Amino acid sequence: MAGVFTLLALAGCSNGGNGTAPATSPSSAATSDGPGTARIVIENVTFSSAVLQVRPGAKITVVNRDSAAHTVTATGDKTTFDTGNITGGTTVTFTAPSTTGSYSYICTIHRNMKGTLTVR
Repeated sequence: MAGVFTLLALAGCSNGGNGTAPATSPSSAATSDGPGTARIVIENVTFSSAVLQVRPGAKITVVNRDSAAHTVTATGDKTTFDTGNITGGTTVTFTAPSTTGSYSYICTIHRNMKGTLTVR
């Protein structure tokens, strides 16, 4: 009889699954499930999200925490996206391209600042 109670107690601890851990969702710091929104923070002359993944048409907010002006400008074809000058301490928003692909971007004022926007 004690064996039956032990089995019942152990069965109560089971999740009834297949023994695998539940899947976890990716960090929202570098992705967007959107179209929704995503965020790039500029601080200490660096893009916080140098690699960013978004859905087509996502709204991307750029927060400039530096005192200097910066830009977020697609390389190659500037018409893809270009925030223009973002004054220190301000925030702007732009729309991600509607075409999937990988887009390199830079700050045209500080060309050592680089990032990649992946639209998928």
